[in-house]
Amino acid sequence: MLCLVPTPIGNLEDISKRSLSVLMDAELIFCEDTRVTKKLLNLLGEKNNLDFSNKEYKSFHSHNENQILQSLTKETFTKNVVYVSDAGMPCVSDPGATLVDYCIKNNIAYDVLPGANAILTAYAMSGFTHTTFSFYGFLDHKGASRASKLNDVLNDDKLAILYESPHRLLKLLEELSIKDANRTIFLAKEISKLHQKTYKNSALALFNEFKEINIRGEWVVIVEPKETVGFNLELDDILSLDIAPKIKAKLVAKMTGQSIKEVYQQILDRIPE
Repeated sequence: MLCLVPTPIGNLEDISKRSLSVLMDAELIFCEDTRVTKKLLNLLGEKNNLDFSNKEYKSFHSHNENQILQSLTKETFTKNVVYVSDAGMPCVSDPGATLVDYCIKNNIAYDVLPGANAILTAYAMSGFTHTTFSFYGFLDHKGASRASKLNDVLNDDKLAILYESPHRLLKLLEELSIKDANRTIFLAKEISKLHQKTYKNSALALFNEFKEINIRGEWVVIVEPKETVGFNLELDDILSLDIAPKIKAKLVAKMTGQSIKEVYQQILDRIPE
């Protein structure tokens, strides 16, 4: 059987008794980085008087997952197999999903334990009352792909949640302040750790504040949804506009998925001779 175990994102006290029990019973532990996991289990062992020294560790990350998956058999999972990422919930902006998919396709029993998660924690901390959100993970470092994804964030009709590293946070705030200076942004730094701190203000105000701050730690960023003004357009609203038929056809086709040619002919048929 495979069990995915979330690990603390900062405070060691956030590990659950159930997670410790599963880790104690584990015979094989797949981990994002074996060094990080061994260090974590040593700390947890000392804190809880447990011995994790008799475990087999194997790395499983984005650069070797295909190779590892090809080496697996059903026999592998006759052991108690665990997967952990470096911090937080596996499969959420971390490896692990392909391992779960392997189990599903090969009818292998698996389970996922609940636990620490930066996205949901920041969402609850933000004070936004919106009930839906989109998660974007880390944006690309630069180029057209980053610009495109940032536009998606700013045009999202739901809260947009993303991660950012300390050396790119100021760049992100600058980009947000240029594109929409008054958009409300929530920032959470080092969640559950000693230097945890939160900020909530307009993009421009945060950019000006952070220009004077020595930015450290890992960050969760939540962007207020794009404000919608007025009412949703109906097809009849477009058809009644005093604009050229070809432009009407393009707008209606965009809304309905019909071909522009087909819509254009329908509009012409409705024009009195």
